[in-house]
Amino acid sequence: MRYRSRVTAPAAALIGTAAVLAGGGTAYAGAKTDDAPAPGTASGTTPETAPGTGPETLGDPVFPALGNDGYRVDAYHLDFSYDSGTALVDATATLELRTTQALTRLSLDALGLDIRTVRVDGRTATFEQVDEKLRITPALPLPARAGVTVCVTYTADPRRALAHTAWVPTADGFAICPQPDSAHTVFPCNDHPSDKADFTFRVTVPAALRAVASGSLVCVEQPAADRTAYTYRSRSPIATELVQITVGDHVVKERRGPHGLPLRDVVPTARAEALEPALALTPGLVEWIEARLGAYPFETYGLLPCNSDDPAAFDFTGLETQTLTLYKPNYLLQAEPKIGSHMMHELVHSYFGNSVSPATWADLWLNEGHADFYGLLYRYERGWADSLGLTTLEARMKDTYARGDQWRKSSGPVAAPNAVDLFDSQRYLGGVLVLYALRRLIGEDAFQAVERAFLARHRNSSASTEDYIAIASQTCGQDVSGFLRDWLYGTTTPRMPGHPDWTVTPVTSSLTAPRRRPGARPHENSATL
Repeated sequence: MRYRSRVTAPAAALIGTAAVLAGGGTAYAGAKTDDAPAPGTASGTTPETAPGTGPETLGDPVFPALGNDGYRVDAYHLDFSYDSGTALVDATATLELRTTQALTRLSLDALGLDIRTVRVDGRTATFEQVDEKLRITPALPLPARAGVTVCVTYTADPRRALAHTAWVPTADGFAICPQPDSAHTVFPCNDHPSDKADFTFRVTVPAALRAVASGSLVCVEQPAADRTAYTYRSRSPIATELVQITVGDHVVKERRGPHGLPLRDVVPTARAEALEPALALTPGLVEWIEARLGAYPFETYGLLPCNSDDPAAFDFTGLETQTLTLYKPNYLLQAEPKIGSHMMHELVHSYFGNSVSPATWADLWLNEGHADFYGLLYRYERGWADSLGLTTLEARMKDTYARGDQWRKSSGPVAAPNAVDLFDSQRYLGGVLVLYALRRLIGEDAFQAVERAFLARHRNSSASTEDYIAIASQTCGQDVSGFLRDWLYGTTTPRMPGHPDWTVTPVTSSLTAPRRRPGARPHENSATL
């Protein structure tokens, strides 16, 4: 799990309950507190579901408590009002969903939100907050395959201490970092990447501040002399973990990318000039990746250097929130050879991770392996040495190959993570090694055909490791399913095609895998840093 006092299974079940109670979670009229999940539910077991209540999980192998399988969300409409005096957010979240079964009760993921009212199809509904769920009992039962509107009003405190949170408070506002399982600390949702939805954001702020969100600006209003409301809408569905909403003393810098692609950077006004050299790199980065993966998949792209120098503000360097990548600002003040490779890594997530999201969190290697693969290629093409002093992908892969069995022992197979080791190097460089092996086996041209076919088949959706394996076999003209499954799920490292001389260092009790560089934070395992 992530962010400051990150909690990982199995302790999450117990600590999550305490966090909700500390954050003001309350059972309301009509609630049945004896419906709470049995101890241990959040760490991997699923309670027996009462008829008509719907399963309060989507069955994710890494985060089994996330989501609800009784419905799918078509759209979220988020209306936020930020008060700079109290630093609180008053919000209304309206969800358009479709039931997958008849329901007498449904739940949304929610943590640390002070819920005021819930309405279902315009009627007042009873509700309760238990652990990280907002359980809702509508006035009337919901039939199967029905369109339903759920409206929740609440208040959020971006500075509230929680077991985990997506809020990044700043001196002049906030940004958010929802990945992997914290979007529901910002808005009630079906918090899983398999349930992508359309998003509209309306954010009202003091006139001196600027609000920006994922997608494109569609409307600016002035509801009061000292207040401005900004409305953004995404043209493509977004996974909840990729939403971005930010408020602050920002300037929006616009420029054009390849083929006239609108680029917009959201920059703290006081830092705009100093950050310009990094921001100016984006058009060239987009041009390079489009030559390999095809046209950029969204309506706009840009960077959001967060207005915070707190090293604990968030535990990563960049996060690929859709259409607007969140960065630590001081990182971008470095010279191009220090930042260009990781800027490519984050841009590649627009394809692998955003356009095509993981079907489950066990499929994270598809995101991080691809992002590191192309980020490293970009680095080595320019002759920039990596953190090990290596200057070719082959040299880096030989080094990674030698670590393979130890990483499989300490971090599990590439496509079999758990909540503790989810963001270990195995998902990053281990994923690169899988892609490198596949390319060695089938050749460069076939590999590029596989990459483009996968992105085209699953655009604006989510896909699994098995989906990638299937498309690889269909596209390259040979059955590579056994080959890829050995690389992705095996407990020992397979032979590398074309390199019979490469060897794996034997696993010994004295050998430890360098999951993280000394002093690195949990999400800084990218080889592009």
